[in-house]
Amino acid sequence: MLLAVRFTENEMTRALEGAAKAVLGAQREVRKSGKDINDFWREMDRYQRYVVLDGLSGQVLPVLTALPDVEVESGTRPTFTDDQIREAVEATLGDVGRMRRAVEQRARIALVQAALAAVPPRADPDALIVPDFLE
Repeated sequence: MLLAVRFTENEMTRALEGAAKAVLGAQREVRKSGKDINDFWREMDRYQRYVVLDGLSGQVLPVLTALPDVEVESGTRPTFTDDQIREAVEATLGDVGRMRRAVEQRARIALVQAALAAVPPRADPDALIVPDFLE
């Protein structure tokens, strides 16, 4: 079954967490600790995670919502071409200088690719079980 992509709240949250883990994994503090990024993420308190997610949300979420609708097979993740991601990033950059635009464009493309890799596979809507009391 093919479904058009409009990211759900859970998919957007998982995507943003994936981008956050990619950014944290590049920090020296995390690398020096020798911990797995998932362990490091779990050890952070809620406020620390909020600060990281809030800082990235303005960069990642507008791009995810600007991506075109694509058909997604149940059990798979949505996939986008590099050109589609680049166009969505360019559409959300705004007015910046030429040099800054090039740097921000590359950084956001990398963030969005990390975010898309963290999106969970799309569930089959026909396989959802409805409790008896809702029928």
